[in-house]
Amino acid sequence: AHRAPSEQCYASAENLRQAEGAMHSTMGTWVFVGLSIALVVLIVAMFYLLTLMRALQKCSPQSRTMAPGLVWLLLIPLVNLVWQFFVVMALSNSLGNEFRARGMVNAPREPGKQLGLAMSVCSVCGLVPFVRVLAGPVGLVLWIFYWVKIAEFSRMLDLPEGMGMQAGGGAPGV
Repeated sequence: AHRAPSEQCYASAENLRQAEGAMHSTMGTWVFVGLSIALVVLIVAMFYLLTLMRALQKCSPQSRTMAPGLVWLLLIPLVNLVWQFFVVMALSNSLGNEFRARGMVNAPREPGKQLGLAMSVCSVCGLVPFVRVLAGPVGLVLWIFYWVKIAEFSRMLDLPEGMGMQAGGGAPGV
């Protein structure tokens, strides 16, 4: 069956419209998936930052080396790459100060510092081509460990004063 030129043109235009419709549908799906992933990442990041902020809030103002609300600056892209080092150091110093102020002699001197710095270095190295293959997954694992460790230190501050680590109880580690 041979078609007339006008029928061929109409068929080609119809095929093109169908292909465009399928492309827009697929693109719409990818946009939805991308936005969904971004939303999940943002929600997880907010819970992480809440953990850091609450740990700082549990420290007395005299022990703090950073205002608790400043952890939220980690939500700013690119700024977070540098700011995370400041947060790790301030949180470590604040927790250490608070543990000493409460007489928790067996608590770590610089809680979470080594783990936090390793996590921060990995996140920065994750920007380097080829290095990111290793630094990205390692940084993610260290981030999870750091989050858990800070939550443990924060729970230690929930104990009544004097119930800390004086009698050789041992700290959750660094």
